[in-house]
Amino acid sequence: MFFRASFFLFCLVWITMAQLLAQDEKEKTTALKDLLSRIDLDELMKKDEPPLDFPETLDGFEYAFNEQGQLRHTKTGEPFVFNYKEDLHRWNQKRYEALGEIITKYVYERLEKDCNLKKEILPVDATEDEPKSFIYVSEDALSNPDKIMVLIQGSGVVRAGQWARRLIINEDLNSGTQIPFINRAKEEGYGVIVLNPNENSLEVEKVSDPAKKASPDASDEPAEKRERKEERENKKKKDFYEKYRNPQKEREMEHIPIRENGSPEEHTLYAWDYFISKSLAKNIFIVAHSYGGLSFVNLMINREAEVKSRVRAVAMTDSVHNVWHQEASKSIQDWLREHCCNWVSSPEPLDTLVDPMLNDCPRVSAGTEKHELTSWKSFQSIFKFFSNALKDHEDDSSSSPVTTRSSHRIKHEDF
Repeated sequence: MFFRASFFLFCLVWITMAQLLAQDEKEKTTALKDLLSRIDLDELMKKDEPPLDFPETLDGFEYAFNEQGQLRHTKTGEPFVFNYKEDLHRWNQKRYEALGEIITKYVYERLEKDCNLKKEILPVDATEDEPKSFIYVSEDALSNPDKIMVLIQGSGVVRAGQWARRLIINEDLNSGTQIPFINRAKEEGYGVIVLNPNENSLEVEKVSDPAKKASPDASDEPAEKRERKEERENKKKKDFYEKYRNPQKEREMEHIPIRENGSPEEHTLYAWDYFISKSLAKNIFIVAHSYGGLSFVNLMINREAEVKSRVRAVAMTDSVHNVWHQEASKSIQDWLREHCCNWVSSPEPLDTLVDPMLNDCPRVSAGTEKHELTSWKSFQSIFKFFSNALKDHEDDSSSSPVTTRSSHRIKHEDF
């Protein structure tokens, strides 16, 4: 009887202790959850973004171009690495852009030192204080009585002498710059004019003017519209800060347009009026990549008679022109069909005819599916195209004073 009572008492004590321990564990778990709820795990995962300060020379970046024109690290010999700092995409992008600016200056040096081109300032009557652009010309660009070649790049960050910055950095100078075109053109007796259609404005740091900042109460905007605007701005700030604990603040910049050169189209038209058309050359040949093709069509629309009388052939490379949207006349479309060829990105072999999207200039394969490579891949074909066009023009001029449209028709079977 005593044993049974003792056992019962022992079980009661054990159950009571177990309940107390369970309650204690539950309280600890609750306290831990409460503590974790107060910790911003996303904040803990954020990184401190390094300063956006980068070298100003290739040596500073520890990169150089080798004999093959490839950009390589001076110590490891490795190609350029974009993801220099893991999970810091914005910083890596800014580093890439800083290197790109150095590459631009490097290409300018090569144009001047290796290709012997000289810089011509635009506008030609620019004052000392106003924003300026420039183009590059060979010594005989305006005096060559026979022929000149004009190079027009696409849109974006590229400047005079470049087809694609990405190719210069990741591939080589031959594929990414216009230097091979310039050297070959000079060897074949062309004068050369290199346009700079993306140098449209002077970038300066924006100076904030407190006097111009209106208080929210003084705004004429309806409250609902102002709230939506604030919501959008707050979202931008949230997206901006979501990755970095202390994102580096960028300088606010503003752009002052360059007179009569405020867009690629304006620049091309200005270069025609003040340089290309003033050349003594009887025969003008044009290479236009991507947006450069659109700029050329715009030039034709504005200077149709002049272009038709001087330009013998136009080689476009993956041009984005559109004769319908640009409202090119039928006479311009007819001229493009006879004097123009567009080497487009395509899986087909080089110079294979490609179905036309619009009824303007013929399209052939550039032998690559990469847009930025179309100029380099069609390099040999373009010079052959120009040579044939000049020969046809000279044959027609010598045989008859009347030139028929069919006599200038592009002979794709000759490629």
